[in-house]
Amino acid sequence: MIMARFIGAVRRAIHLLPSKTLSYGLLLPSFQSHNATLKFRFQTRPYSSYEILKSPFDSNVLRILRNEIEYLSEDGPPTEPARKFNSFTVEDHPGQQWVTMRSKFGEKEDIKIDVTMFDGCIFVPKLDDECNENALTREELRPHISLLVDISKGEDFDMLEFVCSAWPDCLEIQKLFIYRRGQLLLRRPWLGPSFKSLDDNLQNALREFLEARGVTDELSVFLHEYMMNKDRTELIQWLRNVRSFVEK
Repeated sequence: MIMARFIGAVRRAIHLLPSKTLSYGLLLPSFQSHNATLKFRFQTRPYSSYEILKSPFDSNVLRILRNEIEYLSEDGPPTEPARKFNSFTVEDHPGQQWVTMRSKFGEKEDIKIDVTMFDGCIFVPKLDDECNENALTREELRPHISLLVDISKGEDFDMLEFVCSAWPDCLEIQKLFIYRRGQLLLRRPWLGPSFKSLDDNLQNALREFLEARGVTDELSVFLHEYMMNKDRTELIQWLRNVRSFVEK
């Protein structure tokens, strides 16, 4: 009895609805039966209007992305990356977090340096303008870059690999490996002691060894400037990729 009254009320309401065009451009059909009502309910609504008009959320995201891209592109825009530094060629890898530098030393040695983007930082006390040791007023951020310096003399020879830290004003050696032919097949090869545990004279000699090949504090300064530019370039491209996805 209740169900019959419900169906009757629905039918009366349907007959009162005029045929007209909705805001979506969909023409309401004339309803003849309860089955027609169900059929209409499960029809797929056309989405042509959504292809043109974005939702308020998407529009807001796009607006913020455009503003951010415009700001980064106009306020200190990135420059064309350097392709050479002293004797090194510089190979950028767009979209990746590292670059490669190559050089030769003498007739036999090939030098390859793999450099990461900023991969860490430390905070160090910063003195006031008068360099008063008793007046430590704030901390200074020192970003860190990692380097792998490979020096080889051909496929038939061993290879030296220096693991280095590049700070804004200096370069430090952290580890020294020597790779022998076939050694990589060993499960746990002994790769040598910690660099800082070596005799001071040997540490200085190895630093001079690298400096003679162009791996110097000056290189560290260059890399920090290069990576600051690359970081901005990659950020702008990332924002553009996100914008492109939202626009589709």
